[in-house]
Amino acid sequence: MTDVESMPRCARIVLLGMMGSGKSSIGRALADRTGWPFVDNDALVLRATGRTAREILAAEGEAALREAESDALRAGASVDGPAIVATAAGTVLDPADRAVIHGSGFVVWLTAPAEVLAGRAVGAAHRPWLDEDPVGWFRAALEERASLYGEIADLEIDTNAMDPAEGADAILRACSAVAPATIES
Repeated sequence: MTDVESMPRCARIVLLGMMGSGKSSIGRALADRTGWPFVDNDALVLRATGRTAREILAAEGEAALREAESDALRAGASVDGPAIVATAAGTVLDPADRAVIHGSGFVVWLTAPAEVLAGRAVGAAHRPWLDEDPVGWFRAALEERASLYGEIADLEIDTNAMDPAEGADAILRACSAVAPATIES
């Protein structure tokens, strides 16, 4: 377990990055190591709307999807106590959502090349935008979003050749460096 009082900024770890960057898998690994709840934006959207991001996009369009993701972000950011929160990739596009992310805890930007992200994300039925040219879509999205992710991230981790356990360990080491704590595996 982690001594939350000695590391208040790290008492909430917020994961952001593109689809396929490892937010869900690293988030679960962090939850296993800390004992904290893992709050995933995709799960919150599904719970609140009864639909996946892909289904919302198809039925109501991008504005409705962004609204559902923003609502889920706020719900995740308001969970009591320490938590691991995975954001939707597109929430970074909204200035108000960026402020929520930045103010919610220790923000970790998970990165990987477009080709790697596409390989990880394609085939997941709940993920939108990947039907035509997944690698091209990721390249364009990364170009649009990279500076926004970088603007609010406390830590950037390249997950290209990293498994979830290694990612979780790297994040916990960084949190310990920010505010020393007792971390038990």
